[in-house]
Amino acid sequence: MKELKTIHVRVILSAFVWVLSLGLFAQNVTVRGVVSDVNGEPLIGVTLLVQGTTNGTVTNIDGEYTLSGVPSNGVIEVSYVGMQNQNVQVGGRSIINITLTEDTELLDEVVVVGYGTMDRREVTSSIETITAADFNQGGVRNAMDLIQGKVAGLNMTRVGGSNPNSGMDIQLRGIASLSGTRTPLIVIDGIPGGSLDLLQPDDIESFNILKDGSAAAIYGTRGNSGVILITTKKGRAGAPQFNYSSYAQHEILNERPKIFDAAGFRDLIKQGLINENQDFGADTDLFDELINKSNLSQYHNFAASGGTENTNYRASVFYSNMEGIAKENSREQFGGRVNVNQKGLNDRLTMSLNLATNFNKANLLGGGTGDFEQAIQRNPTAPLYNEDGTFYETTAYNNYNPLSRLANRISERDQQTTSADVRLQVKLTDYWSVSGFGSYLRNTYNDRYYRSSKDWDNRPGSSYQGMGYASKSNYLSWSKTFEATTDYRRTFNDVHTVTGLVGYSYQYNTEESFNVNNNGFTTDAFLDWNLGAGSAIQNTRLPRPGMGSSKNDNTLVAFFGRVNYSFDNKYYLQAIVRHEGSSRFGANHKWGTFPALSAGWTISEEGFMYDVDAIDELKLRVGYGVTGNQGIPNYQSLVTLSTGGVYPQNGVYYQTYGAARNPNPDLRWEQKQELNVGVDFALFKRRISGSLDLYNRNTKDLLYNYNAQQPPYVRDFIYTNVGSIRNSGVELQLSGVAINNKDFSWDIDLATSYQTNELTKLSSDVFKANWLSFYGLPSPGNLGEAFRLEEGGAVGNFYGKEFAGFDEDGKWLFYKKDRSTARASEISEDDLKIIGNGVPKVQASLNNTFRYKNFDLTLLFRGKFGFDILNLKELYFGNKKWLPNNMLKTAVTKHNELNDDPQYSDYYLEKGDFVKLDNVTLGYNVPLKSDYVSNLRFYVTGRNILTLTGYSGVDPELQDTGFEAGVDKRDYYPRTQSWSIGVNVSF
Repeated sequence: MKELKTIHVRVILSAFVWVLSLGLFAQNVTVRGVVSDVNGEPLIGVTLLVQGTTNGTVTNIDGEYTLSGVPSNGVIEVSYVGMQNQNVQVGGRSIINITLTEDTELLDEVVVVGYGTMDRREVTSSIETITAADFNQGGVRNAMDLIQGKVAGLNMTRVGGSNPNSGMDIQLRGIASLSGTRTPLIVIDGIPGGSLDLLQPDDIESFNILKDGSAAAIYGTRGNSGVILITTKKGRAGAPQFNYSSYAQHEILNERPKIFDAAGFRDLIKQGLINENQDFGADTDLFDELINKSNLSQYHNFAASGGTENTNYRASVFYSNMEGIAKENSREQFGGRVNVNQKGLNDRLTMSLNLATNFNKANLLGGGTGDFEQAIQRNPTAPLYNEDGTFYETTAYNNYNPLSRLANRISERDQQTTSADVRLQVKLTDYWSVSGFGSYLRNTYNDRYYRSSKDWDNRPGSSYQGMGYASKSNYLSWSKTFEATTDYRRTFNDVHTVTGLVGYSYQYNTEESFNVNNNGFTTDAFLDWNLGAGSAIQNTRLPRPGMGSSKNDNTLVAFFGRVNYSFDNKYYLQAIVRHEGSSRFGANHKWGTFPALSAGWTISEEGFMYDVDAIDELKLRVGYGVTGNQGIPNYQSLVTLSTGGVYPQNGVYYQTYGAARNPNPDLRWEQKQELNVGVDFALFKRRISGSLDLYNRNTKDLLYNYNAQQPPYVRDFIYTNVGSIRNSGVELQLSGVAINNKDFSWDIDLATSYQTNELTKLSSDVFKANWLSFYGLPSPGNLGEAFRLEEGGAVGNFYGKEFAGFDEDGKWLFYKKDRSTARASEISEDDLKIIGNGVPKVQASLNNTFRYKNFDLTLLFRGKFGFDILNLKELYFGNKKWLPNNMLKTAVTKHNELNDDPQYSDYYLEKGDFVKLDNVTLGYNVPLKSDYVSNLRFYVTGRNILTLTGYSGVDPELQDTGFEAGVDKRDYYPRTQSWSIGVNVSF
């Protein structure tokens, strides 16, 4: 009986364990099945992952999958590009077929447009959206660095390299004005003309670029060059969150000009190319002396957010200290941004408040000057210091000792920029709301400059007679904006949707400046803090002290409206009109009207497209819009006074005044008329998506200063509307998912554009100009101007002599008009011709993002093609005739045959095509199981890593906006590689 009882107990225990294993320790099973879309088409490459594990697989070409080791009570996570993610309960099943539905959030993405938002599916214009997830990473000097290479047709070039005090040249779809604003309008959280200084990378939510006229017409007179809408991060309901971002960055010299060292210079003396009295006995590397090898930049941003559905907030503070690779070149900043949102009256009243400020101090002494030009041309055997410790100065042409300048001068700027805005919105009904928006933007800075009595320019024997010089200047600008809008949106019968917007805008802008200078300081003890101590006030043999001040203002008033209509999510129509008045224009043309019309057709929603499995989305867009340009100086239409000489009367000298300009009551807007045709598409279950746009822009009534007949005009020039210019081009944005597996993915983004431009009109019956010339070549040599723009010609045309070779004496030979050859002195104006063009015809970028488990790697390539570069360093410093003032080795290698004075010709033009590995970022997201830290990411970023080009200069990426594109100037800021290490933490 005991044995039987024992057997019964064992059976019961075994059964209990078996039941327990089914309930608590479920058996693993193998699951098979097919994954398809709602139409029954199998999906290839769908990722299936057992929740909470790394056990996963992907579907094959027939959409089939097999997944082993799945707990019978487990969950399978299913994901696929363009489809909604699913969590599938296993429930003991071994065969599970899965149907995925389209992720409509991709189609319903919110796009910021002027004075509102709309769903992506409703957009009928050319608008590109870049969100924070796609921003460039690493240490950025400017908010626009975040989207460099991301937008087809948007050209951004930092001419000053990594100089922390340099700006960025921005141009969208080419040039559209001769003398007006040529950069896109920046709108930050609704503030037109917002300051980029108020933006930190971690505070930006998205960029929306309004490319074509049908999108930008809502901004009327400021939309000619496009509009960039920047939205900052806002408060959201939820538990309190903290985010901290930081990076440290170091600049490394990328490449330096190939110049002679002291040994090479002495070898030239031995060859008889340089007089032996030019050996001053030292061994100096001035270029190296100007480099700040220990430069280190740092950035910190701390943000807090949270709140409820009715009240939420986001606040951030930042500090950054950017050091350039040049000595005495830095920018220190700190500030913050606050956003508060409050709802009330049963969610019908909403108030949003934004406040941002930036305090910065810039050392402007180093960088952006001719210091590095001196490093190219200065004698390397000349010492930098005399035996007594004073600075050694050479007396050759255009020579100075840069270290003396850095030691004996001060050039600083203290700046504060602040903006505040508030928006009140009242929802009157479920379909109708009204809102009011007010903002105030203020920018002010103080510049201080001091030149010591020890400075070479102030030495005894100079006009300053060995005494110091000081100056100060103050600048203040502020703008007030008020805008009121009312909008309506309603859907009828589930197929007709009407959206309407009507608004009023008022903006007032003011600028004030003051400057004063004095000299004759017999001590440097006061620096620039006691301007009255300078003796030049009494000593008339010293340069005269100076003082000046100014103020100008302008007002802009507008009424605008927009109507959108959509039918059955297939057909879309949008109409815009803006009626705007500006104080800048003549009495007869204060107001202008700017209309736009655009339409869209989602072809993929038509019945005949349902069986086309390869196409997920196909949409055709057509838009036409008129925009204006009021970006000209104030008071150009009016007679203003300027000072003349003084006249004596009874021993008292009285100031005279006269007309500063001719009045022009007919001064009016420049107007751009733009046609844009675009296609948006998504293919193969959204593995490939993008857009293609073709545009043609005609800008008329271009403003420029023309010769005026005297009489009847008082002055010899008049600012008036005459010319016209045409731009056309093609833009392609393309995104693809090359690989999307469980542990590894590879995304590819391409942005490329092609553009042409032509000045179609320059003269009228009354006001005439044969051509316009740009960029006077620096002295010596009186070499003229590098560019010519004439009717029928393209912007950026180099105009000069055509090289024909050298004669037996090494003298220049150039082609004449009849193709005979002649010396430089025998070339006339008729022999000159277009010899090249400095504007890139094609720009492209390719971004690759690789993800492997918790690692990610980004590689961004950028390139520009189809343009020429005028190499002025070679022209001036690659010529034996200028020895010993030029130190480029090419003077005795590449240009050794040359034995003549410098001449401007196509001999110094080179192809500028290049491809850059512009950004490399390796990141790691730390897997966390913490109640305190929700996200932790580390990354390393390198910028400007590699350049592939046939150009012989240091860097082929030069200024290519405006009318002086493609000139590698004599002075420059060294190009660098930037390496940064960063961290992002969320609590």
